[in-house]
Amino acid sequence: MLRIIGASGGYADALVLRDIHLLAKSGEITCVMGRNGAGKTTLMRLIAALVRCKSGSIMLNSDVLSTLAPHQLARHGIGYVPQGRRLFGPMTVAENLAIGALSGPAGQHGLNAVLTMFPRLKDRLGQTASTLSGGEQQMLAIGRAMCLDPKVLLLDEPTEGLQPSVTQLIRDAIQQLKQNGVTVILVEQRADAVLKLADQVCFMAHGQIMQTAQRADLTADSPLFHQYVGV
Repeated sequence: MLRIIGASGGYADALVLRDIHLLAKSGEITCVMGRNGAGKTTLMRLIAALVRCKSGSIMLNSDVLSTLAPHQLARHGIGYVPQGRRLFGPMTVAENLAIGALSGPAGQHGLNAVLTMFPRLKDRLGQTASTLSGGEQQMLAIGRAMCLDPKVLLLDEPTEGLQPSVTQLIRDAIQQLKQNGVTVILVEQRADAVLKLADQVCFMAHGQIMQTAQRADLTADSPLFHQYVGV
């Protein structure tokens, strides 16, 4: 399980996150919701060590992660799919996946798992990543992180702007990762998607997790959605 205990962090001298507490269990999906500027992406970057943890701690089981560099986190099984995908555009699909596999122990087994989950990528292994459709690029970004054989997968709005068929394919993949025991932390803005995917939902505002609710306690008209996500 991933545990964040009183963590604060930000950019340069600007403190964005304050006193974050979060427990994300293995084989569960934790959704993070909040308005623009609430700190959702910064939280993901904090876990991925791309934002320095200035106080508090982040732990994976008994291992302290908050003092490690990003490449060390990858070796601990932390996979990160940022908003905007951040692929190596001039490189092929196969080369992007190979780079993901460099940091993890899964090797060919991990690659086979990715191509089974996203068979469309198998047909495009020799294609340049920048020429893929938006949905295919998102599959590749998730697949690259999966090549780590991750224990924790961080997904920042992975279905944003995608057509419904691709969105459903990615949501099915997230559910499969959950069934495989992966801890999934997902930034998502759509209440209907959260109600289908989440085990727990963390609502953020002003750089803090204001409330955490179990999926079983939420409905489509729950006031928490209006309070922290609605306009």
